[in-house]
Amino acid sequence: MFLVDGTPDGVLTAEIINWTGTVTVAPRNQLPDLSKRDEVSRTGVYFIVGPDPKDEIRSMVYVGEGDNVLNRLGSHNRDPKKDFWTRAVIVTSKDDNLTKSHVRYLESKLIQSALESGRSTVMNETAPDPPRLPEPDVADMDYFLDQIQLVLPTLGFDFLQPRIAKPTATQSGLQQVKFILENVGVSAKALELGSEFVVLRGSTARKKGTASWVTFKRQRQLLIEDGTLIDSANSEFYEFAADSPFTSPSAAASAVLARQTNGRTAWKLESTGESYAEWQERELALVDNVL
Repeated sequence: MFLVDGTPDGVLTAEIINWTGTVTVAPRNQLPDLSKRDEVSRTGVYFIVGPDPKDEIRSMVYVGEGDNVLNRLGSHNRDPKKDFWTRAVIVTSKDDNLTKSHVRYLESKLIQSALESGRSTVMNETAPDPPRLPEPDVADMDYFLDQIQLVLPTLGFDFLQPRIAKPTATQSGLQQVKFILENVGVSAKALELGSEFVVLRGSTARKKGTASWVTFKRQRQLLIEDGTLIDSANSEFYEFAADSPFTSPSAAASAVLARQTNGRTAWKLESTGESYAEWQERELALVDNVL
């Protein structure tokens, strides 16, 4: 990653060794500086990203492609229907070998990934059908997609990440640790996957929240609105209709108990009854003993 003007909130570029792609990120108010860079005038795909004006905790994203990405950004900058965006992400090729068909294929797959992720509001309502490409080109573009999906989260953009994060290579070889939360009538189970704490399908959550509950309240409301939390057989509780990721044990516990909760003490290890905090301290102590 290279900070073009030496500041983290300016234009930056990112690359991966042995990948022909290059990613350029810039704030909307620095389009004049961005226009001086050769790569943004090439054929490529792009994302314009900003806060969702209807929901302050979600981002909004539009995915596009163009023979000259800079021209497309200029058009969006003048479009009042796309006034939401504050940053632009441009993906082009260092060897300038992306064709119109290539970027249309990438655009289709990227829109599909963003819609399936459900982490942001996607302005592209549907993904256009990808064009037919020769088999070697499909393999090359699928690899290109994998690299885009690897780079963007490291730059702070999560709209392409799967709804449930995949375990890391280290975690996938280990037995997954399950946690339970049983309080005020709820019964919930969860796993820690990657950087996320995932409440499992079939868990229950209290419907009526406490009067003082504020933290993570809007996040739970989104789960109700998107159908993740549904009515259960007991009218006092919701049920998780799908596995649901949270950013922390506390966010998950707050959504389940409908009150501000320290998830590190509320969640218990299913096998031993230890709290999440106690389990983590024990794991760290084992590492210290090895070192």
